[in-house]
Amino acid sequence: MEKKWEFEKKLTPDLKAKRKVVREEVKCPILVADLLVRKGLYTLDQIEEFFDPSPQGIIDPFIFVDMEKAVERILRAIDNRERITIYGDYDVDGTTATSLLYLGLKRLDGIVDFYIPHRMIDGYGLSVAGLQQIQQDGTTLIITVDCGVNALAEVKLIAELGMEVIITDHHNPKEAIPEAYAIINPKMKNSPYPSTQLAGVGVAYKLLMAIYTKLGIDTTENVNKYLDLVALGTIADIVPLTGENRIFASLGLKQLSQKFNHGLNALIDIANLNDKTINTSNIVFVLAPRINAAGRMGSAAISVELLISNDEKRSYELAEIIEQQNSLRQQADQKTYQEACDIINIKYKDMDNTFCIVVSSDGWHPGVIGVVASKLVERYYRPVIMISFKDGLGSGSGRSISSFNLFDAITSVEHNLFSFGGHKYAVGLTIGQESIDKFEVELNKYVRENLDVCNLVQTIKIDRTIELYDINLGLLEWIEKFSPFGPENMRPIFSSTYVTIASYPYTVGRNHLKMKVIKDGVTLDIIGYNLGHMLDKLRKNSIVDIVYTLEINNFFGKKTIQGKLKDLRLH
Repeated sequence: MEKKWEFEKKLTPDLKAKRKVVREEVKCPILVADLLVRKGLYTLDQIEEFFDPSPQGIIDPFIFVDMEKAVERILRAIDNRERITIYGDYDVDGTTATSLLYLGLKRLDGIVDFYIPHRMIDGYGLSVAGLQQIQQDGTTLIITVDCGVNALAEVKLIAELGMEVIITDHHNPKEAIPEAYAIINPKMKNSPYPSTQLAGVGVAYKLLMAIYTKLGIDTTENVNKYLDLVALGTIADIVPLTGENRIFASLGLKQLSQKFNHGLNALIDIANLNDKTINTSNIVFVLAPRINAAGRMGSAAISVELLISNDEKRSYELAEIIEQQNSLRQQADQKTYQEACDIINIKYKDMDNTFCIVVSSDGWHPGVIGVVASKLVERYYRPVIMISFKDGLGSGSGRSISSFNLFDAITSVEHNLFSFGGHKYAVGLTIGQESIDKFEVELNKYVRENLDVCNLVQTIKIDRTIELYDINLGLLEWIEKFSPFGPENMRPIFSSTYVTIASYPYTVGRNHLKMKVIKDGVTLDIIGYNLGHMLDKLRKNSIVDIVYTLEINNFFGKKTIQGKLKDLRLH
């Protein structure tokens, strides 16, 4: 679908003056100074803090309302030799949070176990069968990570089974709140905690640091020790990489490069990333899908086993299993995606008047529908709900576009559902076959009434128009200082006009477009991921306007510049 190009407004005279000061003080190119002032970074101190995040920016965990209470209960459980079970979600955020707390409490000589629900057996979040199993194993205290804030009935059952629960979560709470021993969630209505966009692993890390602080062991080594897991889960969960999340991601990537975690080292090796500096793209597109694959195709407990492993041989065995599961996941992804596209093409003849897409099937693997829903949003740019039915019960995953709150939409039609949860851009739900038609009608009505039609065109926000001769390794090294890149701190997007395609375009891999462009005697290699469909209209010597980001390729020590194509327009 055609995308809208939106260019940044010209700087005001005041910002131009600030840009001049920044350029003189930082001694950077004018383009870099432009990017800095547009982020509201005007002073040398602000810029140095942004370019080099430090642990001093990490917020006091005891600002959370229930933190003192939670820490006291956990330390009492450790002292009394009570069995503690970490109950986590099956995605990367949940498995990294589970691993972090498990390792962190084990170091305190706690009797600690973990439980990860099986997607196809337990479903999302706290399950009755899982809780009964935990109680039979002798657990008296459960700590949830990345789940639990909306589990009213299950938390009540925990009390009936003679256990207590501390909930750590980052999902949006509904009106009714479970009666847990303590709830640590920055999105609680009464929460004064300023960093509201933490991932689940970030919340779990705050709890562990509060425990370490209370014990007086919050040394630099202990503060940094599990930041590799925090970075992995935070980046994989696509939360804003600003504020505290930026600190976690930046310091955690440095910790990851130290290669302390045997399991991550094995996974990095098997994914052929050993010779690369791990960045956010490597995590989002390479490592996270592999860790997620375990929970999508089987049990995510194997991902936790990998992340807590202290045995190199066993780490490689687990990483090999996960790699095989990822291959199966990719095959299921492709098959499900094609089937969903076929259904959409038949069901929605007039896409201009379609505001929301709901597709379902009895044959889809419930572990991959979330991934496929994201791809459908990318292709059709509409909120998408995919539902996999088995024996009349549907498991659904939804993904949204940037301008629409899907959690609010699902909340408005929740009377059609058995359960649901999530946040603005991603939801999970369960529904009966008999309710699907009513659910779809009511959801479409809500979306039509609350989503402006102009928001159904994907917008690419362009930071600046540049010439190819502006591009050099020095500029790229400055741009890399803005990393780690992610939501609300995306890699800068540039446009260049009237460039000529210098060689015959072609496709590589799974539908990726490759070409070289030239202007004023300067060439740039370009790759467009998943843009192979553009090949038919492109020829050598075609004149195009391009929108792209820039990255450094480091191949056997040789640095080259590559553009990543976002869109193009043919003259």
